[in-house]
Amino acid sequence: MQCPIQNSITYNSTLCACNPGFLYNTTGKTCSPFTGDRELVVGTGVDYSINFPETILSFDSIKKYTRSQGVFLGATFVMIVGWLLFCFLVRFGSLGDGKTNWFKIRWLISRLDICFATRHWLDDQKVLRKRKTELGGAFSIASCILFIGLLAALLYQIISKRTIEVHSVVAANAPDLTLFSNDMEFNITTISSMSCSNLRGLGTLLTGKPGFLDFRTAPLSSFANFSCQNTTNGPTVTLKCNNCKLIRDNFYTSWYFLDLPNMPASAVGFQFNLTARDRFHRKHMSFVSGVLKNGSNNGDKFVTFRGHDPNILQFNLFPRIYRNKHDLKIIQPLFHEFLPGSSIDERNQLRDSLENSNNGLVNITLHVNFLSSYIVEVDNQNVLGPVGFLADLGGLYCISIGLFFYLLVQLEYRFKKFRHEDKVMRRIRNHKKAQERWDKLRKYVIFTWGRGSLPLEDGTVGPTACCSGIFIKSGRNEGSSSMGRKHIRPDTISFNTKVSRPDEKMCSPEQVQTQGMACHFGDSALIPGENFSCQVPQKEVSGDMKYKKETTIHSDNGEAPMHQPLASAANDIPLPPSLEIKLGSEIGASELQKNLQNLYEYNVMLREELIRAQSMLHTLTSRASASNQQ
Repeated sequence: MQCPIQNSITYNSTLCACNPGFLYNTTGKTCSPFTGDRELVVGTGVDYSINFPETILSFDSIKKYTRSQGVFLGATFVMIVGWLLFCFLVRFGSLGDGKTNWFKIRWLISRLDICFATRHWLDDQKVLRKRKTELGGAFSIASCILFIGLLAALLYQIISKRTIEVHSVVAANAPDLTLFSNDMEFNITTISSMSCSNLRGLGTLLTGKPGFLDFRTAPLSSFANFSCQNTTNGPTVTLKCNNCKLIRDNFYTSWYFLDLPNMPASAVGFQFNLTARDRFHRKHMSFVSGVLKNGSNNGDKFVTFRGHDPNILQFNLFPRIYRNKHDLKIIQPLFHEFLPGSSIDERNQLRDSLENSNNGLVNITLHVNFLSSYIVEVDNQNVLGPVGFLADLGGLYCISIGLFFYLLVQLEYRFKKFRHEDKVMRRIRNHKKAQERWDKLRKYVIFTWGRGSLPLEDGTVGPTACCSGIFIKSGRNEGSSSMGRKHIRPDTISFNTKVSRPDEKMCSPEQVQTQGMACHFGDSALIPGENFSCQVPQKEVSGDMKYKKETTIHSDNGEAPMHQPLASAANDIPLPPSLEIKLGSEIGASELQKNLQNLYEYNVMLREELIRAQSMLHTLTSRASASNQQ
């Protein structure tokens, strides 16, 4: 290697090596410290995640956003506080007459009282009746939010911890061990700048314990196929055992690396990867992998392994039977211990070791302990059944309802206003609905019987500017006048508070004659014994005829004239009686009867005025006809 400027030492005057714990980078030609930041990873070969299709739902993606039940509980608390704060602020809005947006919102909240409609505060000896209040609606939705949040947390707990893995240990018989047919592979990488050409001594297998009767020596090829491969991290020794029959408890195999010219034997760490796969269930593979930097005695020091003392990597093999996976039999490798050998952490010590060829060794020993005395049986047990789930669900519901029911009772007990707040809102809404229905009825009555409200249908009926308040019917429809008559009963009297006043301008004889129409004052059926229709001949009037506002009117029997202007008579008609309804209260039968009586008396007075006005108009038309004939 070319000597880098930093983190390197020189030995034998011309050769270079990196400092203890530093690894030479051939690409950048620098010495960088070996951190060994890869942690120990263990895989059982059995996946316990939910087997949802990835296109529908990925449980891992959900877990990334929901790390614990605290997320659900926190979101539930925020939603409850936000909802109650909104209901509190809405209460500052005025109810008004029931047409404001604040009243609509508060009324809608009161309709949401689905949990406490019959559980409000009631005085003693009161009949239980269903009440929906604004306070009950707010607490009902809050209890539903709390229940949904707790239910979501419960479902998360069931999904994440729905089963318990139970391990039971049973004594192993020799026939039971022979059923374990696994393909095993051991990969040990010596992290260094060496290559497989430095490797020596690989090929011997030791079984049993040294010094005991079961200690044996055998060729490594009788147990597994072995090979060496150069990688970017260093030489990797691979041991492959197909259909391994593990009949001994302890296996040992060793190898070492020697110094070569310009390639000293030294290492900064070890990387291992042990796998076991069931021959009949290839998708299940158990493994253990990791990186070893130094022993626990050296702490965080950077060291370089070099010397005669062996570096021992010890692993344990557990035979397991998964009863919940169709009796899957697989061997689980686990890393047990790393016993570091000769190591150097000082620059001068490393220089002296590199200059002494007797220390040019890196010994590695692989120790595998097969725990064949016992077999671990793995099975799953559900922590929550359907009955337990329903019990938890009922408990969450009781907690949600009980908590806010307690708050509701406390508030209604301490504040009397909350006990009767539903009456205020119902009274306002009933008054609003009654007013709306009353307006519809009034419009219907005006349209059916009111003056100037009937639409023109084939020119039969319509108001004119002349003779305001008088309906004029064409001569060709006189025969059908009786068909359109309607009888007004006292119980169908309109509560119209806006009565249109007749026009102050009276009809001149010119206008009456030129109309060629028959004037009917209201409905003649209401005035028995008299007919108020007057036929006006259709003839032109020569000259200008001017009438004063005060017209001398003679009665039919020729008695003394009476000076009374028609417009003045119309203006003297009093306004209709007002509808006496107190705001914020319900309409009683007595008040309704009183209003109907007042309106009926007012209608009788209008009938008398109408008779007198029609008599006056009849007199005027008679005199105008006589003067024209003369």
